[in-house]
Amino acid sequence: MDSQQSEQLDALCEGLSSQASLVDASGNWPEQQLKLCKEYNVFRWFVNLEFGGWGWSESQILAGYLRLSQCCLTTTFILTQWNAACKRIAGSNNQRLRQLLLPQLASGEMFTTVGISHLSTSRQHLSAPVLQATESPDGAFLLNGFSPWVTGATAADVLVIGATLQDERQIMMAIPRERIGLTCGPGIPLVALTASCTDQVNFDNVRVEPNEVLAGPIKDVLLTNSGGGTGGLQTSTLAVGLALAATSFLMDQASKRPELVAVATKIREDVHELQSTLEKITLGTCDTSVAELRQRANSLVLRSTQAALSASKGAGFVATHPAGRWAREALFFLVWSCPQPVMTANLCELAQLS
Repeated sequence: MDSQQSEQLDALCEGLSSQASLVDASGNWPEQQLKLCKEYNVFRWFVNLEFGGWGWSESQILAGYLRLSQCCLTTTFILTQWNAACKRIAGSNNQRLRQLLLPQLASGEMFTTVGISHLSTSRQHLSAPVLQATESPDGAFLLNGFSPWVTGATAADVLVIGATLQDERQIMMAIPRERIGLTCGPGIPLVALTASCTDQVNFDNVRVEPNEVLAGPIKDVLLTNSGGGTGGLQTSTLAVGLALAATSFLMDQASKRPELVAVATKIREDVHELQSTLEKITLGTCDTSVAELRQRANSLVLRSTQAALSASKGAGFVATHPAGRWAREALFFLVWSCPQPVMTANLCELAQLS
């Protein structure tokens, strides 16, 4: 990151921080925050130089997420979903779509998001796929069903969606949002991050052309079209960022209230240790698994935000106070893209089982 990029990031963080409480209170899509991201070239972080991006490394991207998540978790979460879609496009063998979409994504002229959780962690207990694809004789596909937990679909120009065929092969597609038969939910009211406008997208005989397919049909399309990238690290990074925000508040309170010094210092040490582990995993110099990191991050973000809420006393329970918002946002990590082993480890900790 050069000096100009660093200055842009500082200015962006200031703008996001000043509006974070309003975004949370309104529950409305953070259009102004995303305009700031466009103005300060955040979308270029994730796209290679050949398509007009800056081609940031994984460690640079995670460092950016770490800064942004301390300022506005809603905006940062939306960016992770944009990035997930962008990576699937960049990792595709469909050169036409790459050349068509990636320059517009890098400039911020086009918005995208992703709906693939039903191929991995969501709705896997059901006997039939929630979104099914049928191949037509002309090579096109018809989609029927729904994709759950799609963030910002109503604001997207293109949706990156995964579906399953009857023979259990899977495909991944880049579909224009205004395609006939495709309808997007406006956003479910959530405990936190409501402004992300996360909802299901419904498909009623939606036709997908052969040249809109990013990968497949093939078994386990998520493994075939990974696009490289941070994988499960980005969610843990956001958790660490939120924990850092809460810890900063705790340390500020401890400077005025001696009884908080020991608690704030210990939590700060734990957060910094986990941040260091995250950075080492990114660089490949640590053997801690991604799942272990996620479990520790979940635990720490819960402890740090609840400590901040407790330290803020009654003021923190007022809806506009950041400590209350942080405590609600921390619950997000218990349920979003949370693999079963991580969920089990969190439940055992809550039950105080060894």
